[in-house]
Amino acid sequence: MEYSIQQVVDAAGVTSRALRHYDTIGLLPAHRTSSGYRCYRAADLVRLQRILLMREMGMGLSQIAQVLDGQTDDGAALSAHLDHLRREGQRLQRQIAAVERTIAGLKNKEQLMADDMFDGFDHTQYKQEVEERWGEQVYADGDRWWRSTSDEDKRGYLQEHESIAAAWAHARAQDLPVDSDEVQQIAARHTAWIAIGWQGRSPSAEALVSLAEMYVADERFAVNYGGVDGATYVRDGLVAYSRTL
Repeated sequence: MEYSIQQVVDAAGVTSRALRHYDTIGLLPAHRTSSGYRCYRAADLVRLQRILLMREMGMGLSQIAQVLDGQTDDGAALSAHLDHLRREGQRLQRQIAAVERTIAGLKNKEQLMADDMFDGFDHTQYKQEVEERWGEQVYADGDRWWRSTSDEDKRGYLQEHESIAAAWAHARAQDLPVDSDEVQQIAARHTAWIAIGWQGRSPSAEALVSLAEMYVADERFAVNYGGVDGATYVRDGLVAYSRTL
């Protein structure tokens, strides 16, 4: 089945100008009808859905292109997006409930409780796990750094991870050996990204291997790399890199 530009505009809420731009830069190439008009097929709509999801995450078009080139399995990629959306949905529901409680408290002139007011606003859901794996100081330092980081820097940090994940997926799709120069450059970039979150302290070889193993063992992290198979490739690449530290 083919969809006209107007049908896609009406269904997805994008502008025809945006669709033409995506076509021009090769992000979402359009097909042509027998009459020469631009049209889209079902697979194109799936690709557009992924583009719009990543746009909502604040990613730029060049980064989105890298992700799409690296993650060619639409089903696996959308499953990862769905997991992210569910987590965000749960967090937003907690925020909504917290704001509702605050409004009710103000209206009834009740004492406001900080724990209730800020439920869903923090990033501390992994607090216990981090402290058990690497100690309370590591968590405290990371928490302090994250809270002091600007919204723009937070977005940049998350976008860099998306770009790194796309690079891993692209390398895996090419069947590059995990100890090849190309893959080891990705591993070095990944390690540098980790160091940013650790306030400039590069992880030791042991810590890097521990993190890499966690990517495979915990499905919440594995989805970031296309599932267990993708996470295993990332782990093996990072383990190989750890031998150089």
